[in-house]
Amino acid sequence: MLSPDSRSQRSAARRTRHQISLIPRRQSSSFRAGSREQNVVLQCGIPDQTRTGPGDVTAADAANQQVPLLRIRGVSVRFGAIVALNEVSFDVRRGEILGLIGPNGAGKTTLFNCLSRLCEVQQGGIELEGTSLLAVPRHEIARVGIGRTFQHLALFESMSVIDNVMVGSHVRGRGGFLADALRRRHLVRGERAAREQARELLERMELTAIAETRVGGLPFAIKKRVELARALAAQPKLLLLDEPAGGLNHEEVERLGELIRTVRTAFGVTVLMVEHHLNFVMRVSDRVVALDFGKTLAEGTPAEMQAHPEVIRAYLGAPA
Repeated sequence: MLSPDSRSQRSAARRTRHQISLIPRRQSSSFRAGSREQNVVLQCGIPDQTRTGPGDVTAADAANQQVPLLRIRGVSVRFGAIVALNEVSFDVRRGEILGLIGPNGAGKTTLFNCLSRLCEVQQGGIELEGTSLLAVPRHEIARVGIGRTFQHLALFESMSVIDNVMVGSHVRGRGGFLADALRRRHLVRGERAAREQARELLERMELTAIAETRVGGLPFAIKKRVELARALAAQPKLLLLDEPAGGLNHEEVERLGELIRTVRTAFGVTVLMVEHHLNFVMRVSDRVVALDFGKTLAEGTPAEMQAHPEVIRAYLGAPA
């Protein structure tokens, strides 16, 4: 004979099983993408807690967007008596395209060389995601998330297009003298993955047809795209473009602008671009920073910069 406590426990268990049986089976599991239940939830304005796709924005993501990816604070560089940079300060926001403009000798390329650790900063600081770059050796810059193209192309002329692009992914691989000599399994897998990634990049850059062509014999505009693909192969967070439109004709400049915006969206990369082609900068950039005589002259939207009296004076001179 059951005690009162046992009867009470059994009764509670029956009620629980009855309540569970009332829940539709399809709803007891997580929603499938595109299912009717999920569509109803979304249409009714009820937050769908199961969405974790790449396009979702969490509170942490939103907070991340508010923190600058790159901080430049009071950076100064001198070459003897020449002041190349004089306490330059500005932020690069995560996900933006920032144009860096200024007359010849304003210090734009010197600043790029500081970011790449090719030039020593004598005063001030540079931080990438809150970590100082000044303590990072130059050979580790690509590994921490900075990719770069150069004003004067720096490709391996005797190598094929795809091999040049694969060089960019070397920083993400694992190897060494012994592993290379013995062709270890993980090395072979890494090379296969790097080649596959390079082919995808060439397809995005519309270079698949010349993948096996030696770079040395290609037109200048094509080499520019190869160098961009190589920089992206390193999977950078910050992409530095040093005069990407230099040497290109009008049609090629138009295509380049579209390509840079596509790259920003497709790869989720932040772009800092030095360029003398002002129409190109104003059309492509989200914000613009102007340097003059090594100092930060002004910063703002393209429209604000085009009307800024100091920027106009730096480029056109003071009125007579």
